[in-house]
Amino acid sequence: MRRRLVGFVFYDTETTGTSTSFDQILQFAAIRTDDNLNEIDRFEIRCRLMPHIVPSPGALCVTRIGIDRIIDPALPSHYEMVCEIRAKLAAWSPCIFTGWNTLGFDEHILRQALYQSLHSPYLTNTAGNSRIDILKIAQAASVLAPDAITIPINKKGKPTFRLDRLAPANGFDHANAHDALADVKATIHVCRILRDNAPDIWANALRLSQKSTVAAFLENEPCFILTESFYNRPCQFALTKIGVDAGNAGNVLALNLAIDIDQLRAMTDEELASRLSRSPKPVRRIRTNAAPMLRPLSEYGYFDGIAAADLLDRAYRIEADDEFCARLIRLSAKEEWPASEFVEEQIYSGFVGRADVNRMEAFHRATWEERPAIVDGFGDIRLVALGRRLIHEHRPDLLPANIRAGIAAKMTRRITGDGYEATAWTTIAAAHEEAAARLGIGNPDEANILAGILNYLNERMPNAGPVATVG
Repeated sequence: MRRRLVGFVFYDTETTGTSTSFDQILQFAAIRTDDNLNEIDRFEIRCRLMPHIVPSPGALCVTRIGIDRIIDPALPSHYEMVCEIRAKLAAWSPCIFTGWNTLGFDEHILRQALYQSLHSPYLTNTAGNSRIDILKIAQAASVLAPDAITIPINKKGKPTFRLDRLAPANGFDHANAHDALADVKATIHVCRILRDNAPDIWANALRLSQKSTVAAFLENEPCFILTESFYNRPCQFALTKIGVDAGNAGNVLALNLAIDIDQLRAMTDEELASRLSRSPKPVRRIRTNAAPMLRPLSEYGYFDGIAAADLLDRAYRIEADDEFCARLIRLSAKEEWPASEFVEEQIYSGFVGRADVNRMEAFHRATWEERPAIVDGFGDIRLVALGRRLIHEHRPDLLPANIRAGIAAKMTRRITGDGYEATAWTTIAAAHEEAAARLGIGNPDEANILAGILNYLNERMPNAGPVATVG
């Protein structure tokens, strides 16, 4: 029997940068609440820098974290931190996991942290858990219930949904913005306002946190309204389902009914493929497990100047045209990219088998001395690479000399970028250039942090080999 969701877990991360694949969490904070958003428990933890990661100076300036804090040997390692995070979140489950832009960022870097630490990455949407994103709800409310929440205006005269601006505009003292726990508190504050001032939107978001509910809605509503945001600009589309993504059955494909459908039908495959790739894309992908903001057409008399009855008629005509729907699905298929050489970007390259799941659990129960043999027994080569990297960081003496040397060489290439035309991560040279440029701007609030970073890069990182082998 499925366990009922019990309350919410609001969480936030502070990280070494913006890459969800190649940066790491430095601080994690979470508050568990009941169904009425009353706090039940809280959790906060920090960790030290992993040896193969160079932090972005800009990220450290934003979070006001000096380099000395993140290389403090008294802090737990990233692996040790992630094990504690995983244990706490599992103990709080089942619940609705949420935060500010969690589905856009924090969820992804948390998944990477779990994956790279030999845990299942899908903790927040399995075992009865589900997810919503308070940012998405606020963006939808700005269109559907504009009086529910105050949206501040930035220096360019445009609405901004940055939490450090929006929370204070709605009565929250956010002097400690970009601290993970402070950001969690700010998110809960905004969430309460949305719940109280836009109860219908809040209730609908909770209902659609369930993947099965979203799937049923999309199956039963011939026409519906989707609210999404692009560059902080909320947009709405009147859509009808045309099928599912061939590469992922959890992605529903839906056609924008405001577009001239007859014109699309008349196009050649080449013309139609070109049109489908241009923004705004006529075919939208809706992730059923990502709490999309959906409303039934029945709530609208008109939408974007078109009568609801006319939109419904278009939807029924498209539904009856199987050939056209199949053509749209075929031409909307995403191009398959070659497999990445980097283990971080292989996170979605297949699920881990049951035997390896059991070995992962054994890894966490074992001593470091026992772990090399467990890692060697993995059938999934991703887990072998990740497991050896963990051992190399914590107990390199337990690895054979050739494996230790190979990992050290990869670490050196990673932090120097040697041999790569471009990198998706921060290298020593890039960090040095960024820190020097920011220091030259002369912001006194950043001076000490940047000076510390430059000293770290100049004095400790040039000897990339020894740094990598220390782990």
